[in-house]
Amino acid sequence: MTKENNEIVEHLADMELGQEGVVSEKKEEILEEKETEFKETIKEAKAPQKRWYIVHTYSGHENKVKVNLEKRIEHMNMGDKIFRIEVPQKTVTKMKDGKKTDREEKIFPGYVLVEMIMDDDSWYVVRNTAGVTKFVGSAKKPIPAKDSEIKKIIHKTQNQVAKVELDVKAGDKVRIISGPFSEFIGDITEVYPDKSKLRAMVSIFGRETPVELEYKQIQKI
Repeated sequence: MTKENNEIVEHLADMELGQEGVVSEKKEEILEEKETEFKETIKEAKAPQKRWYIVHTYSGHENKVKVNLEKRIEHMNMGDKIFRIEVPQKTVTKMKDGKKTDREEKIFPGYVLVEMIMDDDSWYVVRNTAGVTKFVGSAKKPIPAKDSEIKKIIHKTQNQVAKVELDVKAGDKVRIISGPFSEFIGDITEVYPDKSKLRAMVSIFGRETPVELEYKQIQKI
């Protein structure tokens, strides 16, 4: 082999070694990236997650606790650990003398829902809010509520149909103010408070006929 050929062979060998070095370096970079991603995933898995917790309050103080806690979150810069406070309520419509009045009624009196990341600081902020008596769970370890249960409660609150209350009983006379029997007078025979309905006997063409009516359709005489 000539001197010139030897130089060419040596040059090609150097190139191959260089390529192997590059490939090896790339492999190391990929492995490092994968290792970093894996560590981040483990870190996220171990990091505290936000969950819903149930807080017990003094009776009738649910809305006050919500307001007080919201002020403390802002004042103590805890917005990154305490996110939402919910007081599940439903609207109740009461009819008296033909007039309707609405009021909000607690679905779970004495309880407030708090979405938060639980640690010593966030626990302190919630637990020491005026009106709060304790977390549901043990004194040292509050128990998070199941997400499925919280979703049902919030869904129920958002889609709550207004309940109507009426101070009537069997034997009372009522005037029907809407529907096909409007302006008829009836005598109540049965009352169904859970359904906001009642049954009354109405004289139609001289014949007593049982009619089922909603509270909103009648006016007590």
